[in-house]
Amino acid sequence: MVSKKIVLTFPHTLLDQPVVYRLVKDYGLEFNILQARITPKEEGIMVLELKGKKENYAAGIKYLTGLGLKIQPLGQDVARDEDRCTHCGACISVCPTGALFTDVKTMKVIFDPDKCIACELCVKACPSRAMMVKF
Repeated sequence: MVSKKIVLTFPHTLLDQPVVYRLVKDYGLEFNILQARITPKEEGIMVLELKGKKENYAAGIKYLTGLGLKIQPLGQDVARDEDRCTHCGACISVCPTGALFTDVKTMKVIFDPDKCIACELCVKACPSRAMMVKF
């Protein structure tokens, strides 16, 4: 079983297509929409968590790329600027998934992009603006 969080960028020509429906119906994948910004006649962005059998996941990704969707892992779009981070911990209390936590040995804030759902709460909470969402 594969479970990955990805960012899909839709060309405006595909915004009216049942892309996510096809992932479920044709490839047996489960999905959770974590975030979506879709505007008619413009590019659309959707953050999804996709789950399913490894071969079905691979076939679903192939289907999406064949349609012309740009796909990238969520971890590439949510990042922390290590030079700006002061490890104050303001972001930890607002993170709903535990993607930000304190290492008790070093007392530094750790960011685990695999747990991140791109809610952007940490961006607003960070006084030094060290957290960034690029999509």
